[in-house]
Amino acid sequence: MSEIITGSSVSQAKEKLDILRNNIKKVIIGNGSTIDMVITALVAGGHVLIEDTPGTGKTTLARVLAMSIDGKFSRIQFTPDLMPADITGLSVYNKKEEAFVFMEGPIMANILLADEINRATPRTQSALLEAMQEEQVTVDGVSRPLGQPFMVIATQNPVETVGTFPLPEAQLDRFALQLSMGFPTPEEESAILDRFSEEDPAKDIRPVITTAEIAEIKALARKVKVHPELVKYIVAIVNATRNDSAILTGASPRAALFLQTVAKAHALCSGRDYVLPEDIKPLASYALAHRLQFYSAADHGSKMETVRDLLERIPVPAEDFS
Repeated sequence: MSEIITGSSVSQAKEKLDILRNNIKKVIIGNGSTIDMVITALVAGGHVLIEDTPGTGKTTLARVLAMSIDGKFSRIQFTPDLMPADITGLSVYNKKEEAFVFMEGPIMANILLADEINRATPRTQSALLEAMQEEQVTVDGVSRPLGQPFMVIATQNPVETVGTFPLPEAQLDRFALQLSMGFPTPEEESAILDRFSEEDPAKDIRPVITTAEIAEIKALARKVKVHPELVKYIVAIVNATRNDSAILTGASPRAALFLQTVAKAHALCSGRDYVLPEDIKPLASYALAHRLQFYSAADHGSKMETVRDLLERIPVPAEDFS
């Protein structure tokens, strides 16, 4: 039998995640849904791809998240001359010890910001594949586990595409969600100018949750129950992407697993030990759109609209899911 989740453990997890969310909001103004999605991905053990113009707060969000969970933060500025060893690390001969010593790369962190990931060559981009899927890196035949939690927040600039290398399908399929920060409202922008007028408020951010507590919450999220009718609902959504005439390649079985996993994490973040349709439907476009290949050129916004149109055609289960 599967382990029963107690109501107290769920409420404690939600309380800790609410504190984490509020701590991030001390620096990040607006973007409440984006913050929620990033926390959901963290709880699900997934990675996030943020496609947006420079200056919208992507780096700040990643840095404040790492500071809030008492984790190690690393940033890699992806460029065409970046090599895989610049990410994973390499073995260097130590003459004094007469042996090769492994020099850790920036990937040895809890939160890794892969800034403008599409500016590096495909060979360098692929250096992240093993880390994102198996949470380890292999250098010189030796596999080394990464810190826990380990999360990649990668960014892309959708406007300036000269000299970039589109992420291959295998790479895109490793991201649980693709998000966008967007521009703030005039009121939010005024608040940003006021908050950052004298100094960076991130300097005052202190950890509010430990990495060990995040690991416990992640384990709890895996035990969240999914009703058989909702499993069928997820399968129906994924299959719809494979049968649409405009879509060349639909979502993979890994996409279905990711959608279920983030739905369970979202349920826990909402204080429940069971999934509802509202944990699945709003997340589906963020979890699936970037994995789809179309017959004609389509930007990410168009892909998301296609997924949302498909969702409207699929009946939503109506059961007592509790």
